[in-house]
Amino acid sequence: MDKIVFDGEYFSAADTLECGQVFRFYPKDGGYVAFSADKACFLKNEGANAEISCDDKEYFENYFDLTRNCADTVVAAKNLGNSFLNDAAECGKGIRILRQDKEEVLFSFIISQNNNIPRIKGSIERLCSALGEVKEFGGESYHTFPKAADIAQKSPDFYKSIGLGYRADYMPAVADAVLNGFDLNAAEKLSTADLKKELMKLRGVGPKVADCVLLFGFNRCDSFPVDTWMEKIYREDFKGELTDRNKISEYFASVCGENAGYFQQYMFHFKRNVGAKK
Repeated sequence: MDKIVFDGEYFSAADTLECGQVFRFYPKDGGYVAFSADKACFLKNEGANAEISCDDKEYFENYFDLTRNCADTVVAAKNLGNSFLNDAAECGKGIRILRQDKEEVLFSFIISQNNNIPRIKGSIERLCSALGEVKEFGGESYHTFPKAADIAQKSPDFYKSIGLGYRADYMPAVADAVLNGFDLNAAEKLSTADLKKELMKLRGVGPKVADCVLLFGFNRCDSFPVDTWMEKIYREDFKGELTDRNKISEYFASVCGENAGYFQQYMFHFKRNVGAKK
Protein backbone atom coordinates (compact mmCIF):
# COMPACT_ATOMS: atom_id res chain seq x y z
CA MET A 1 0.00 0.00 0.00
CA ASP A 2 1.28 3.48 -0.89
CA LYS A 3 1.34 6.36 1.58
CA ILE A 4 1.25 9.99 0.46
CA VAL A 5 2.46 12.41 3.16
CA PHE A 6 2.33 16.18 2.61
CA ASP A 7 1.88 19.54 4.36
CA GLY A 8 -1.62 19.66 5.82
CA GLU A 9 -2.06 23.44 6.12
CA TYR A 10 -4.26 23.51 3.03
CA PHE A 11 -5.72 20.04 3.31
CA SER A 12 -8.37 19.01 5.82
CA ALA A 13 -9.67 15.47 5.49
CA ALA A 14 -12.80 16.35 7.47
CA ASP A 15 -13.62 19.60 5.69
CA THR A 16 -12.98 18.11 2.24
CA LEU A 17 -15.22 15.10 2.76
CA GLU A 18 -17.91 16.68 4.92
CA CYS A 19 -18.68 19.68 2.70
CA GLY A 20 -21.32 17.99 0.55
CA GLN A 21 -19.33 17.22 -2.59
CA VAL A 22 -18.98 13.47 -2.00
CA PHE A 23 -21.06 10.84 -0.21
CA ARG A 24 -19.07 7.58 0.01
CA PHE A 25 -16.89 7.76 3.13
CA TYR A 26 -16.99 7.00 6.84
CA PRO A 27 -14.86 8.01 9.86
CA LYS A 28 -12.31 5.54 11.19
CA ASP A 29 -9.28 5.69 13.54
CA GLY A 30 -9.11 9.48 13.61
CA GLY A 31 -9.46 9.79 9.86
CA TYR A 32 -11.71 8.58 7.06
CA VAL A 33 -12.06 5.68 4.69
CA ALA A 34 -13.19 7.14 1.36
CA PHE A 35 -14.28 5.51 -1.90
CA SER A 36 -14.21 6.62 -5.52
CA ALA A 37 -15.53 4.48 -8.36
CA ASP A 38 -13.81 1.12 -7.72
CA LYS A 39 -11.04 2.42 -5.47
CA ALA A 40 -10.57 3.18 -1.76
CA CYS A 41 -8.20 5.10 0.48
CA PHE A 42 -7.66 6.10 4.09
CA LEU A 43 -6.89 9.73 4.86
CA LYS A 44 -6.25 11.76 7.98
CA ASN A 45 -4.55 14.84 9.33
CA GLU A 46 -1.68 14.04 11.67
CA GLY A 47 -0.08 17.03 13.33
CA ALA A 48 1.05 19.48 10.65
CA ASN A 49 0.83 16.85 7.93
CA ALA A 50 -1.87 15.06 5.99
CA GLU A 51 -1.61 11.40 5.01
CA ILE A 52 -3.34 9.31 2.38
CA SER A 53 -2.90 5.53 2.30
CA CYS A 54 -4.08 3.82 -0.88
CA ASP A 55 -3.43 1.18 -3.51
CA ASP A 56 -3.29 3.66 -6.41
CA LYS A 57 -1.10 6.65 -5.62
CA GLU A 58 -1.47 8.34 -9.01
CA TYR A 59 -5.26 8.11 -8.93
CA PHE A 60 -5.62 9.65 -5.49
CA GLU A 61 -3.03 12.37 -6.08
CA ASN A 62 -5.27 13.46 -8.93
CA TYR A 63 -8.51 12.77 -7.03
CA PHE A 64 -7.50 15.10 -4.19
CA ASP A 65 -6.00 17.61 -6.66
CA LEU A 66 -2.76 17.72 -4.68
CA THR A 67 -0.90 19.81 -7.27
CA ARG A 68 -3.25 22.79 -6.82
CA ASN A 69 -1.85 25.77 -4.91
CA CYS A 70 -4.76 26.40 -2.54
CA ALA A 71 -2.86 29.19 -0.77
CA ASP A 72 -3.33 31.28 -3.91
CA THR A 73 -7.04 30.39 -3.99
CA VAL A 74 -7.51 31.59 -0.42
CA VAL A 75 -5.71 34.84 -1.19
CA ALA A 76 -7.91 35.35 -4.25
CA ALA A 77 -11.01 34.89 -2.09
CA LYS A 78 -9.82 37.43 0.45
CA ASN A 79 -8.95 39.91 -2.31
CA LEU A 80 -12.63 40.18 -3.27
CA GLY A 81 -13.12 42.33 -0.18
CA ASN A 82 -16.22 40.65 1.27
CA SER A 83 -15.85 40.08 5.03
CA PHE A 84 -18.00 36.94 5.00
CA LEU A 85 -16.02 35.36 2.16
CA ASN A 86 -12.78 36.41 3.87
CA ASP A 87 -13.76 34.56 7.06
CA ALA A 88 -15.10 31.60 5.08
CA ALA A 89 -11.88 31.21 3.09
CA GLU A 90 -9.73 31.27 6.22
CA CYS A 91 -12.00 28.75 7.95
CA GLY A 92 -12.27 26.45 4.94
CA LYS A 93 -8.77 26.72 3.52
CA GLY A 94 -8.30 22.97 3.97
CA ILE A 95 -11.09 22.13 1.49
CA ARG A 96 -10.05 20.48 -1.77
CA ILE A 97 -12.51 20.15 -4.62
CA LEU A 98 -12.23 16.52 -5.61
CA ARG A 99 -11.65 15.31 -9.15
CA GLN A 100 -14.28 12.61 -8.96
CA ASP A 101 -15.32 9.85 -11.34
CA LYS A 102 -17.74 11.46 -13.81
CA GLU A 103 -20.33 8.68 -13.83
CA GLU A 104 -20.38 8.47 -10.06
CA VAL A 105 -20.84 12.24 -9.71
CA LEU A 106 -23.62 12.33 -12.30
CA PHE A 107 -25.72 9.59 -10.71
CA SER A 108 -24.92 10.69 -7.16
CA PHE A 109 -26.16 14.23 -7.73
CA ILE A 110 -29.27 13.02 -9.52
CA ILE A 111 -29.98 11.10 -6.30
CA SER A 112 -29.07 14.16 -4.20
CA GLN A 113 -31.73 16.57 -5.49
CA ASN A 114 -34.34 17.62 -2.93
CA ASN A 115 -32.68 15.27 -0.46
CA ASN A 116 -30.59 15.50 2.72
CA ILE A 117 -27.08 14.15 3.11
CA PRO A 118 -27.84 11.17 5.42
CA ARG A 119 -30.54 9.97 3.02
CA ILE A 120 -28.31 10.53 -0.01
CA LYS A 121 -25.53 8.50 1.58
CA GLY A 122 -27.95 5.71 2.48
CA SER A 123 -29.41 5.57 -1.02
CA ILE A 124 -25.98 5.46 -2.65
CA GLU A 125 -24.81 2.78 -0.23
CA ARG A 126 -27.83 0.64 -1.14
CA LEU A 127 -27.18 1.25 -4.84
CA CYS A 128 -23.56 0.11 -4.51
CA SER A 129 -24.49 -2.90 -2.38
CA ALA A 130 -27.03 -4.03 -4.97
CA LEU A 131 -25.11 -3.38 -8.19
CA GLY A 132 -21.43 -2.84 -7.33
CA GLU A 133 -18.62 -5.36 -7.23
CA VAL A 134 -17.13 -6.52 -3.93
CA LYS A 135 -13.52 -5.47 -3.34
CA GLU A 136 -11.26 -5.29 -0.29
CA PHE A 137 -9.30 -2.45 1.29
CA GLY A 138 -7.46 -2.50 4.59
CA GLY A 139 -8.81 -5.93 5.44
CA GLU A 140 -12.45 -4.88 4.96
CA SER A 141 -14.77 -5.42 2.02
CA TYR A 142 -16.63 -2.69 0.18
CA HIS A 143 -18.79 -2.33 -2.92
CA THR A 144 -17.69 -0.33 -5.94
CA PHE A 145 -19.92 2.29 -7.55
CA PRO A 146 -21.85 0.57 -10.37
CA LYS A 147 -21.17 1.37 -14.00
CA ALA A 148 -23.77 2.96 -16.26
CA ALA A 149 -24.18 -0.42 -18.00
CA ASP A 150 -25.26 -1.99 -14.70
CA ILE A 151 -27.57 0.90 -13.81
CA ALA A 152 -29.26 0.75 -17.24
CA GLN A 153 -30.30 -2.86 -16.71
CA LYS A 154 -32.60 -2.13 -13.77
CA SER A 155 -36.12 -0.73 -13.98
CA PRO A 156 -37.44 2.36 -12.14
CA ASP A 157 -39.24 -0.03 -9.77
CA PHE A 158 -35.89 -1.36 -8.60
CA TYR A 159 -34.66 2.15 -7.83
CA LYS A 160 -37.87 2.92 -5.97
CA SER A 161 -37.29 -0.21 -3.91
CA ILE A 162 -33.95 1.17 -2.66
CA GLY A 163 -35.51 4.49 -1.68
CA LEU A 164 -34.89 6.81 -4.64
CA GLY A 165 -38.50 7.96 -4.92
CA TYR A 166 -39.28 10.07 -8.00
CA ARG A 167 -35.58 10.02 -8.90
CA ALA A 168 -35.96 6.33 -9.75
CA ASP A 169 -37.22 7.15 -13.24
CA TYR A 170 -34.10 9.15 -14.01
CA MET A 171 -31.51 6.47 -13.25
CA PRO A 172 -32.01 4.02 -16.16
CA ALA A 173 -32.84 6.87 -18.56
CA VAL A 174 -29.58 8.69 -17.84
CA ALA A 175 -27.59 5.45 -17.86
CA ASP A 176 -28.99 4.65 -21.29
CA ALA A 177 -28.03 8.14 -22.51
CA VAL A 178 -24.46 7.71 -21.21
CA LEU A 179 -24.19 4.39 -23.02
CA ASN A 180 -25.74 5.63 -26.25
CA GLY A 181 -24.46 9.03 -27.19
CA PHE A 182 -23.57 11.19 -24.20
CA ASP A 183 -19.85 10.48 -23.89
CA LEU A 184 -18.74 11.95 -20.57
CA ASN A 185 -15.07 11.86 -21.50
CA ALA A 186 -15.59 13.46 -24.91
CA ALA A 187 -17.63 16.17 -23.18
CA GLU A 188 -14.39 17.37 -21.56
CA LYS A 189 -13.71 19.28 -24.79
CA LEU A 190 -16.77 21.49 -24.42
CA SER A 191 -16.77 24.91 -22.81
CA THR A 192 -18.33 25.11 -19.36
CA ALA A 193 -21.44 26.85 -20.74
CA ASP A 194 -21.90 24.33 -23.56
CA LEU A 195 -21.27 21.38 -21.28
CA LYS A 196 -23.89 22.64 -18.84
CA LYS A 197 -26.42 22.83 -21.69
CA GLU A 198 -25.63 19.26 -22.72
CA LEU A 199 -25.89 17.97 -19.15
CA MET A 200 -29.29 19.61 -18.77
CA LYS A 201 -30.58 17.61 -21.73
CA LEU A 202 -30.31 14.51 -19.55
CA ARG A 203 -33.49 13.49 -17.80
CA GLY A 204 -33.62 14.76 -14.23
CA VAL A 205 -30.64 17.10 -14.57
CA GLY A 206 -31.52 20.71 -13.78
CA PRO A 207 -29.22 23.71 -13.38
CA LYS A 208 -28.09 22.93 -9.82
CA VAL A 209 -27.31 19.26 -10.52
CA ALA A 210 -25.52 20.28 -13.73
CA ASP A 211 -23.38 22.80 -11.83
CA CYS A 212 -22.47 20.15 -9.25
CA VAL A 213 -21.47 17.70 -11.99
CA LEU A 214 -19.43 20.41 -13.69
CA LEU A 215 -17.64 21.33 -10.48
CA PHE A 216 -17.10 17.94 -8.84
CA GLY A 217 -16.89 15.71 -11.93
CA PHE A 218 -15.26 17.95 -14.54
CA ASN A 219 -13.35 20.26 -12.16
CA ARG A 220 -14.90 23.32 -13.78
CA CYS A 221 -14.11 25.70 -10.95
CA ASP A 222 -15.89 28.54 -12.75
CA SER A 223 -19.19 26.80 -11.86
CA PHE A 224 -21.22 27.91 -8.86
CA PRO A 225 -24.02 25.60 -7.63
CA VAL A 226 -26.81 27.40 -5.78
CA ASP A 227 -28.98 25.70 -3.16
CA THR A 228 -30.91 26.95 -0.12
CA TRP A 229 -27.69 27.68 1.76
CA MET A 230 -26.24 29.73 -1.08
CA GLU A 231 -29.48 31.68 -1.46
CA LYS A 232 -29.26 32.50 2.25
CA ILE A 233 -25.65 33.64 1.88
CA TYR A 234 -26.51 35.75 -1.16
CA ARG A 235 -29.24 37.61 0.69
CA GLU A 236 -27.72 37.86 4.17
CA ASP A 237 -24.03 38.28 3.45
CA PHE A 238 -23.96 39.81 -0.04
CA LYS A 239 -27.18 41.82 0.40
CA GLY A 240 -28.45 40.60 -2.97
CA GLU A 241 -31.99 41.07 -4.22
CA LEU A 242 -32.23 38.49 -7.00
CA THR A 243 -34.71 35.66 -6.43
CA ASP A 244 -33.96 33.34 -9.35
CA ARG A 245 -31.32 30.73 -8.47
CA ASN A 246 -29.96 30.70 -12.03
CA LYS A 247 -29.40 34.45 -11.84
CA ILE A 248 -27.78 34.12 -8.42
CA SER A 249 -25.45 31.46 -9.82
CA GLU A 250 -24.56 33.72 -12.74
CA TYR A 251 -23.92 36.61 -10.34
CA PHE A 252 -21.50 34.63 -8.18
CA ALA A 253 -19.79 33.07 -11.21
CA SER A 254 -19.15 36.52 -12.69
CA VAL A 255 -17.90 37.97 -9.38
CA CYS A 256 -15.75 34.99 -8.39
CA GLY A 257 -14.40 34.02 -11.83
CA GLU A 258 -12.20 30.98 -12.24
CA ASN A 259 -12.26 30.22 -8.50
CA ALA A 260 -16.06 30.39 -8.15
CA GLY A 261 -16.45 26.74 -7.19
CA TYR A 262 -13.84 26.97 -4.44
CA PHE A 263 -15.40 30.14 -3.06
CA GLN A 264 -18.79 28.40 -3.09
CA GLN A 265 -17.40 25.54 -1.03
CA TYR A 266 -15.72 27.91 1.45
CA MET A 267 -18.97 29.80 1.97
CA PHE A 268 -21.21 26.72 2.10
CA HIS A 269 -18.96 25.09 4.69
CA PHE A 270 -18.69 28.24 6.79
CA LYS A 271 -22.38 29.13 6.78
CA ARG A 272 -23.51 25.61 7.58
CA ASN A 273 -20.93 24.85 10.27
CA VAL A 274 -20.01 28.20 11.80
CA GLY A 275 -22.41 30.96 10.74
CA ALA A 276 -25.50 28.89 11.55
CA LYS A 277 -24.31 28.52 15.16
CA LYS A 278 -23.83 32.23 15.80
